[in-house]
Amino acid sequence: MCSDSPGHRLPAELTSFVGREAELAELEQLLTAGRLVTVTGPGGVGKTRLALRAAAAAAPRYADGVRLVELSAVRGPHLLGHAVLEALRLPDSTTRQPEEVLVEQLADRELLLVLDGCEHLVEPCATLVAALLRAAPGLRVLTSGREVLGVAGEHLLPLAPLPVRAEPGRVPAAVRLFADRAAAVLPGFELTDRNLAEVARLCRRLDGIPLAVELAAGRLRALSVEQITDRLDDRFRLLVGGSRGGPERHRTLRTTIGWSHELCTPQERLLWARLSVFTGGFDLEAVEYVCGGDGLVGEELLDLVGELIAKSVLLREPGGPGARYRLLDTLREYGAGWLRAGGEEQRLRRRHRDWYLGVATWGEVEWFGPRQPETAERTRLAHANLRAALEFCLAEPGEEQLALLLAGTLWYYWVGSGHLGEGRHWLDRALALAPEPTEARAKALWVTGYLATLQGDLHRARPALAECHRQALETGDDRALAYAVHRQGCAALIGDELARATELFEEALWHYEAIGELNSNVLMAMFELGVAHLFQGETERGTIWLEKVREVCEEHGEQWAYAYGRYAMAYAAWLSGELRPARAHARECVRLNHLFQDLLGVVLALDVLAVLETEGPDPDLYEAAVLLGAAHRTWRAVGKPFCGSVTFNTPHRTGLERARGGLTEQEFSEAFELGAALDLDRAAARVAAGRAARGPRNGPSPAAGRLRGSALPAAGQRE
Repeated sequence: MCSDSPGHRLPAELTSFVGREAELAELEQLLTAGRLVTVTGPGGVGKTRLALRAAAAAAPRYADGVRLVELSAVRGPHLLGHAVLEALRLPDSTTRQPEEVLVEQLADRELLLVLDGCEHLVEPCATLVAALLRAAPGLRVLTSGREVLGVAGEHLLPLAPLPVRAEPGRVPAAVRLFADRAAAVLPGFELTDRNLAEVARLCRRLDGIPLAVELAAGRLRALSVEQITDRLDDRFRLLVGGSRGGPERHRTLRTTIGWSHELCTPQERLLWARLSVFTGGFDLEAVEYVCGGDGLVGEELLDLVGELIAKSVLLREPGGPGARYRLLDTLREYGAGWLRAGGEEQRLRRRHRDWYLGVATWGEVEWFGPRQPETAERTRLAHANLRAALEFCLAEPGEEQLALLLAGTLWYYWVGSGHLGEGRHWLDRALALAPEPTEARAKALWVTGYLATLQGDLHRARPALAECHRQALETGDDRALAYAVHRQGCAALIGDELARATELFEEALWHYEAIGELNSNVLMAMFELGVAHLFQGETERGTIWLEKVREVCEEHGEQWAYAYGRYAMAYAAWLSGELRPARAHARECVRLNHLFQDLLGVVLALDVLAVLETEGPDPDLYEAAVLLGAAHRTWRAVGKPFCGSVTFNTPHRTGLERARGGLTEQEFSEAFELGAALDLDRAAARVAAGRAARGPRNGPSPAAGRLRGSALPAAGQRE
């Protein structure tokens, strides 16, 4: 069972769901009765599987769908809010704390939020969930973990292992699970009168713990059911000193995992341990680099991965263009223990860090070219492991410079995919640990200044860029100087110092040409220079630079800077009264920036589209107010509205004046609230649909007549 519509993003089930009918029904009832439900139980008992099955069944009841946050990859409380924002596809772009943004963004949602694996983050999860439930009456939260959250109103479902005792006329669920998984490993396997008793004895020995049952079933390619049971009995007797009493459930699971570990070949055990350095999903190329060598030959790794999948140690993740894998948390923890015991942990974590530094470096290179969308997606898939690599660099003495390098190199992801807040988090921590005037620090400084500028935080941006500028001059770092001057120009542009911004952009472009630099940043400098000219009324000079941006983007297949160029072209066409091309440019800007999840680009175009709806022979002020509402919501996610700029505010201010002046207060409020209820996906879809898809609202509105008779300024007239 799977739910994969835009509002219901849950992973597909790779194997059949066996048993748990009563627990599933009870969980569905609890979700109806309460707003917070927690499924608790020991590791391997099936908490995640049950929670996801119940969430998928409940999805149609929630207008905004179901969203899953997998917390096993979140290694510290400071990243909890960022992880939830990412799972909800809410870009993390403001200077506010993520928890504050979540409270605001979820206030009017009807949503089921699933937090899976809370046991290592119980206190921060409890604090966040309590705040969200207070602020969002339409929110329900389903959590899973080994502990309860302890939040008022929490409903609990303690999950026991599967039944192992037969009921009249019914095979125990644990036995049915074994048979199902055994048939996948050993085609043709089925329960018969000859093997039923032995399978039941094995499942009783495993206490009905689903993970233990699945691991045992994975051994059927090499052993019979009787052999599996006998070998497990030997292990249990050794563990409990010959006692015939059943071991505790957690001991049963650990013993089963340990026994599965022993039955692996030495190479499989070594790979299992080394794979524990990964967080979340990973691909084969990462496995080959990080885990290969010193006992594991590269050519053998694919076969070893296949063997671990066949033994239910490693999972293959569904979907995506290439194969991706992950370890269950319980098995990853077990492997990590062996990695530490073997003295390989530090070496493997460095290799892991090196691989993901390479992912970031290659992503930065490929960001300038036709593979930008693929680069953004590849980096998104690596996000959990990039976090782990950054955390390692910050925690390990002597690795601080690499933390600066990695956090700075990821600028394209922080900016282009809506993670400004998290980028600032990593950069601020790295800069505080590494004050030496190195190239890595210079890059981290200009990236920090860039991110802070986009957040409208000029109080932080200007000192960081000034330090970068000063260090570049002192050390002769021409590249850092070019970027510092460029980003100082951005700060001036946002601060409405248009003449100063123009000078700085021209100087930056001279430096870029002198060092032979051509990439998306250089294109953005051209775009920003063009915008500075437009804002000063120099439309012809501005258009020349925008044409250069278009030409270079089309030559290299660059789409991200091209999207910003389309915004500026829309602005220029609006100034010239060319409404049709202005709308086409702005719509394309929304489409491309939505593809990258770049909210700043989306919201700038929304404001232009709003003012365009107030112009021409057939204005639609109601739609203008809808778009203004959507822009308002998006600006709240971006940070300070218009990045603090009065100049960037011109289309919004003009559209707002016209919509308010031409609509009744009730009409305006209704339309604005409609727009403010649109999330990013729905706002982009509305823009893409255009007027033809919307059709007439209720016939011609009197607002158009009021607009044509109003004395509001024309597009070219500014305050």
